[in-house]
Amino acid sequence: MSESSLPFDRVGGEESVRAIVDRFYDLVEQDPAYAALHAMHQPDLTALRHSLTRFLVAWLGGPRDWFEARPGMCIMGFHRQLAVTAQTAAQWAHAMDRAIAADPGIEPETARQMSEALHRMCRAMAVQARTAAEAAATAAAAG
Repeated sequence: MSESSLPFDRVGGEESVRAIVDRFYDLVEQDPAYAALHAMHQPDLTALRHSLTRFLVAWLGGPRDWFEARPGMCIMGFHRQLAVTAQTAAQWAHAMDRAIAADPGIEPETARQMSEALHRMCRAMAVQARTAAEAAATAAAAG
């Protein structure tokens, strides 16, 4: 890959990111191990494939059109309406690990760093969803 300090360049740019996302969603659609994760999404994942590609491109340091199209939106806010559980977060992270690992052009250290950061995001989304559910339950019990 590239000697650039940008993760976007080190993973191979947009083409590599798109291939990772396609492998990821292929796994989600086809592997029964990710059934709970797949059930959270609409049957046609075309729009999600595009959105995740654009997000990862920007997140890795490439063109920031995902963020420009969603001023003030972060990935956590984008997923706030989903009931992400520890199970679905783990499924997402595992499928993404597999998708990243299948790219022979990504240096192992870059793949490790990318996976670790994505794992942290997944865990945070599960905590966010659990905290929101607990707050709603407390409010309902008090009301």
